[in-house]
Amino acid sequence: MKYLSLLPAAALLLGSCSKNEEAVEVSSPKETVNISLFSWPGYAFWFVAKEKNLVPELDLNIVIIEDPYESFAQMAAGKLDVTSSTVEYGPIAADQGVPVKLVAFTNPSYGTDKIILGPGIESAADLKGKEVAVLEGGLTQIYMGIWLENNGVKFDEVKYTNVIMDDAVAAMVSGSVAAGEFWEPFGGKVLETLPGSKVAATSKDPYFKKTALLADGMYMSGSFLEERPEVAKLTMKAYFEGVKYWKEHPEEANEIMAKALGFPVEDVVTVIGADGSSTDGGIYPFNWTESGQFMGVLDGDPPFGSNNEITRHWELTNEWWIKFDQVKKEHPMESGVDLAPMKALKADGYGG
Repeated sequence: MKYLSLLPAAALLLGSCSKNEEAVEVSSPKETVNISLFSWPGYAFWFVAKEKNLVPELDLNIVIIEDPYESFAQMAAGKLDVTSSTVEYGPIAADQGVPVKLVAFTNPSYGTDKIILGPGIESAADLKGKEVAVLEGGLTQIYMGIWLENNGVKFDEVKYTNVIMDDAVAAMVSGSVAAGEFWEPFGGKVLETLPGSKVAATSKDPYFKKTALLADGMYMSGSFLEERPEVAKLTMKAYFEGVKYWKEHPEEANEIMAKALGFPVEDVVTVIGADGSSTDGGIYPFNWTESGQFMGVLDGDPPFGSNNEITRHWELTNEWWIKFDQVKKEHPMESGVDLAPMKALKADGYGG
């Protein structure tokens, strides 16, 4: 095949080829987008979008980085464009001046997150002065703090032990912590291996479900948003096309995700469900409309909260990060949230 990419388009239209030659249509090169996520099925819709080439204009270069703070640092350095992570980072980024913005809510937790009490612990009151396992600076710490205060214990009357999930399971089983916050499949491991352990709260409880405190989101770097707005819009479209494909072909999509993550399909199903309904797993994957409603860009209410719930979520997390001394002051939502890609998709008439 003859490649004519150096010839002006006008020359092609005027018949630069001979009468007997068939003109060659030149396709535009794909835009490369560098995306990171850590090993979690709730983020793996990106792999479906890539595998099925759902937005042909894009080349999705997806890497797994287990430490979300490393992803945010790489975004600030211009090495990554997008990352999927939990949604509490916005106020921290604003406080530290990190050029990263939350652009969409993607997966409210729907039971996968649990507060589990060890043997002999019957209530929040029994935890006073004891150690609890959380990820400090993460949603699990806020979840534990709110649960304690909702049950009559001040958030600072316990000691927070900062451990990753594998280590948290070991800490619970060994008895070095009295309670902890776990998501699946780690919570199930604790309950299976530690006799006398029990679930005290889940993210499906009414307060946590309505506030969508525990959730995943999509972040984009400031430079990506400013310098490549059209690509940013298409990248968001790719993610929600991945969700749409999963809803229509859940068995195939779950297998794609499992292979990409190195997970058993059963673990993927435990987290996101088997039938594409969003209600039979441990998280509730938002489709385009539901995310747009949560972010206040589309009309109507999202499944559990109210339209523009992001505003209340931002205020809640900012308030708790001040309590935990992770941020110094209140920040306006616009300092950590950018709705431009979502508004641009809406303007295009995208329906997801």
